[in-house]
Amino acid sequence: MSDVALRESLLRQIPALAPLDTHNQRLLGNAHPPGWVNPEPAGRYNLVVLGAGTAGLVSAAGAAGLGAKVALVERHLMGGDCLNVGCVPSKALIRCARAAAEVREASAYGVDVPQGVRVDFARVMERVRRLRAEISPNDSVRRFQEMGVDVFLGEGRFSGPDRVEVGGRTLSFARAVIATGARAAAPPIPGLAEAGYLTNETLFTLTELPARLVVVGAGPIGCEMAQAFARLGSRVVLVENARGVLPREDKDAAKIVAEALRRDGVEIRCATEIREVRGATGGDKSLVLDCGGNVGEVKADAILVAVGRAPNVEGLDLEAAGVAYDRSGVTVDDQLRTSNRRVFAAGDVCFRYKFTHTADALARIVIRNALFFGRARASALTVPWCTFTTPELAQVGLGEDEARQRGIAVDVLRLDLGDVDRARLDGDLGLLKVVVKKGSDRILGATLVARNAGDMISELTLAIVAGAGLKTLAETIHPYPTQAEVLKRAGDAWNRGRLTPRVKRLFATLLAWRR
Repeated sequence: MSDVALRESLLRQIPALAPLDTHNQRLLGNAHPPGWVNPEPAGRYNLVVLGAGTAGLVSAAGAAGLGAKVALVERHLMGGDCLNVGCVPSKALIRCARAAAEVREASAYGVDVPQGVRVDFARVMERVRRLRAEISPNDSVRRFQEMGVDVFLGEGRFSGPDRVEVGGRTLSFARAVIATGARAAAPPIPGLAEAGYLTNETLFTLTELPARLVVVGAGPIGCEMAQAFARLGSRVVLVENARGVLPREDKDAAKIVAEALRRDGVEIRCATEIREVRGATGGDKSLVLDCGGNVGEVKADAILVAVGRAPNVEGLDLEAAGVAYDRSGVTVDDQLRTSNRRVFAAGDVCFRYKFTHTADALARIVIRNALFFGRARASALTVPWCTFTTPELAQVGLGEDEARQRGIAVDVLRLDLGDVDRARLDGDLGLLKVVVKKGSDRILGATLVARNAGDMISELTLAIVAGAGLKTLAETIHPYPTQAEVLKRAGDAWNRGRLTPRVKRLFATLLAWRR
């Protein structure tokens, strides 16, 4: 088969590659080279990795770097969701949208832009594709081949408890890791499939801006993309079954994000059910919405479905390996071992926190436990996460409601970011909530809403991991003026809380005696 035919075949299999311009051809050359010939299997492998997303790549690279003989199997694109249809393209798009918003808001800072904002959406998406292609060598077939990893492109499936078949070849292993990730899920809405819809797996193939976009689901992806497309010029309606956006996050924090979305022009319809969708692929679409018995319609040129993820377990013949799984994914214990003691799993296919950084952390646990008889536990991880709206919403550890549901007595410190000088200078809104064990400064969790909350949350994550409490934060010097000063202020607030009237009277007596 010619290179052209191979590329066309891959384009049909992997819609994310459209349009097949020079940038996507470069991506393809790195992530799934046309004409690639799988190597001959090299006897028995220390580790066979199924899936070349973050969990698979970290597992393969880490094991090979320690001297293990490793085989890596990928059916689509190296880099998985993060590189191709997730973190990389979405954050590139968000940056373009933020630039448009900053120009529109410039007059509030005394900067007039007489010509206004004109978004060239084709150039925006070309930049997304270019940056994705420029990053793709990090996850490329060639790079892993140079590490000593045997890379097999094709459908991999188990043919026994210690064997994987791919492209007519048998890979025998001492240990294996399932890292096949998850895919976008779609709700069973009548007419949705017939009308056609986008997911994160096809969104970045757009070359024309939808004039009217309905986003189904107000979780992190839904909120991020609703705000981004509104800033780029789409009329966006965000529809959510629950009573508020980001329903799994702290309610006070989510309200701030909702206000920001509305300021950017997003129309939010919460506590709303989509009864049906009318229309056809490529044409005008109409969604019938039911909000507490009030039924109405909203028109759309495109529908983005962002309601969750489904684990990629189909086609792996897990039964042949004796690997148990269910609707939530592959079943693992706390050491990430499956029901087959030779086989482990990592990443979105088995874990409830479906983040790139979590997949990385789980892969490191697999390396220790699978190759060196380690006893590292997934439950010991302290996992932060962030929704990259403006402002960002980041969280780590236990939230206020979750702590109380577990019966843990807690104190909650809340600080308004508007009281921090740098936030006021920047014109930013936000908040910090810190959940501490009652009667101590031990941090159990925190929620932060700020322009760069995703960066700032790491200091709190480190504090939790290291066992450093609010007293340590109060004693840590932060540069002035920065928004991160809010963390020091949390420590100061905790210290002030210790100054009870009785303690204050004792101090007053002592100081009077020392005059």
